[in-house]
Amino acid sequence: MKLNQKHVLVCDCEGTMAIDGEALTKACGRGAEAEGDLKVATHLCRRQIEEFQRVAGKAAEADETLLVACTQEAPLFLETGDDMPHAPRMAFTNIREKAGWSDAGKDKKAGTNLTAKMAALLSEAAMDLAGARSVSMKSDGTALVLGRGDDAIQAAKTLARKLNVTLILEGASDVPPPPVMDIPIFAGKVTGAGGYLGAFKVAVSGFVPAKASSRGALEWDGEPQSGTSECSLILDLRGGPALFPHAEMRDGYFHPDPGNPALVAEALFEMSDMVGEFEKPRYVDYDDKICAHARSKITGCTRCIDNCPAGAITPDNERVAIDPYLCGGCGVCASVCPTGAATYALPLGDELFKRARTVLRTYAKAGGSDPVLLIHDADQGEEAIGLISRMGRGLPANCIPFAVNEVTQAGLDLFFSATAFGASRCLVLLPPKKREDAQAQDGEIALANQVLGALGYGDSRIGHLHLDDPSAVEDALWSLEKLPAMPQGDFLPLGRKRAVMRLALDALHAAAPNKIDEVALPQGAPFGTVEIDVAGCTLCLSCVGACPARALRDNPDKPQLSFVEDACVQCGLCAKTCPEKVISLSPRLSFKDEAKAPRVQKEEDPFHCIRCGKPYGTRATIHSMTEKLKGHSMFAGDALNRIKMCDDCRVMVQFDQPNPLAGPPRPATRTTQDYLREREEMREQAEADMREKGLSPKQDKDG
Repeated sequence: MKLNQKHVLVCDCEGTMAIDGEALTKACGRGAEAEGDLKVATHLCRRQIEEFQRVAGKAAEADETLLVACTQEAPLFLETGDDMPHAPRMAFTNIREKAGWSDAGKDKKAGTNLTAKMAALLSEAAMDLAGARSVSMKSDGTALVLGRGDDAIQAAKTLARKLNVTLILEGASDVPPPPVMDIPIFAGKVTGAGGYLGAFKVAVSGFVPAKASSRGALEWDGEPQSGTSECSLILDLRGGPALFPHAEMRDGYFHPDPGNPALVAEALFEMSDMVGEFEKPRYVDYDDKICAHARSKITGCTRCIDNCPAGAITPDNERVAIDPYLCGGCGVCASVCPTGAATYALPLGDELFKRARTVLRTYAKAGGSDPVLLIHDADQGEEAIGLISRMGRGLPANCIPFAVNEVTQAGLDLFFSATAFGASRCLVLLPPKKREDAQAQDGEIALANQVLGALGYGDSRIGHLHLDDPSAVEDALWSLEKLPAMPQGDFLPLGRKRAVMRLALDALHAAAPNKIDEVALPQGAPFGTVEIDVAGCTLCLSCVGACPARALRDNPDKPQLSFVEDACVQCGLCAKTCPEKVISLSPRLSFKDEAKAPRVQKEEDPFHCIRCGKPYGTRATIHSMTEKLKGHSMFAGDALNRIKMCDDCRVMVQFDQPNPLAGPPRPATRTTQDYLREREEMREQAEADMREKGLSPKQDKDG
């Protein structure tokens, strides 16, 4: 059988699974989706290896992929393929532990659900998914070992066979010196650390080297100093708190329990080969254009910063900075981000929702009922499912495992989408080590249940299953109460987070038992409206500039403020930015059509310049400014009218007015010509006076 241009091989594992090839082919969608009949093998990895080679050769000849429904023997199949003249591309999926090995197979009524689940798992595995981007980290083999006694010395000597090791002993006493000082040993106290694989920096105080003459116990030589040690790897055997929060996420940092030799040996084994260049997925993509963190130095949303367990997210002016080297890939930031500025990139884009759509649609088309989507990780979750199927009853027939990179990446968008596609429940299989990281997810689950409950679907559709004991998980799954069926909605999950959620919510509302117009939500919910005191609003439009989601909008043709409720993420930047303090938030989820279109909140006729008549502002704004500046010394008299003028007229009027800062005119500089001219003028005036008296200048001179 071919599925999405992939050759599919299925084996019933020596008859331990009941697989009806014809029914499974039909369930996969014979025709457009599936081509040809499915021949179920019995011992594909041993007695029927020739069948594998035949189909593999056919796939290689057609340059297509071979999909094998077995993960246990994947190494054997890969080795066999490599020995062929033309090795095919291969992919693997597990239908044995996830479907076939289940006590539900004993019930004929559950057979349809089991076949539908196998078809769903095969269809999901046949999808073409893009790989994630990555970042590179380089390790030069420089390792720093931290410890307190002889066990740290022995660990350092073991690592020194392959790495360049430095040992720092903290609080050490009566530690016998090694017979050969083949590693540098120092005493000191670690006061802080930062960095990642290939670029760690460890601050040490009281740094002092060991004496070469140490006899019965290590002694120290010289004055204690403080400094910073740079290294590529850290082995921390001090036994106290880790140097980093959520140390398991920090690549290159190992913090095993020094009292557990097996864990120490495992860390030594792994560190020994960590030299060279390593690729790490870039787990999170970030779009700063729609980030609601801050505007104009006013802080709005801090959800990603507050909930990042690895400390990889920090404020960066009006945006946030996500360090891909520190990011551990938990996905909490993408789960809680209200705008979708932070998106989980493993898988890329909307492929997670497309997977959920494929799984649930295939299951439903194949006649499956009451699907329970079990969201789990590929580490502890996969292992727990294997234990349940091998040692217990297996998974119920309607329980569909849905693997993700980290269970904490699941948020409202996935919960709403899955239920809209027909999942009767979405259960997150939460490992113990992720319990602290899932506090934000608890809020997402509560909010999703509140919305589903308000629509009449019930308030227990989404939940956590705590993975403390696989047998307890098994009992919980088998004892689930059957809920009323969810509608089989269908939509293409395209666009950003808000768009996907709106598509899912519209599908849920269209078939809801209780078609209410709106749902009241608690404070902090990422949906809602804004209340504007229209009388106090001056249409300054500061809120429009602050809104990261374009929920608040202006009109370039006239003074107008509009609001799109569907786009609002309740970040609060508009309320904090508003100079008049007339905006408040009101969290709710509206299903009305008017919530999707701009609603005019306030509009005015423009104010016209009193000098040239040009429209340049709003009446409310100009009136507010003149009232506030009335009586100010800079706007006394006619100066207040300048506020009522446009930019051009205001400048021209200012230049027409006398300069208020000007002093008296400066006297002209006197020259010799000025003095000669004045003397001549005085002589001429004297002669004129004499003539008036009847005297001539000559007579006066003689007299």
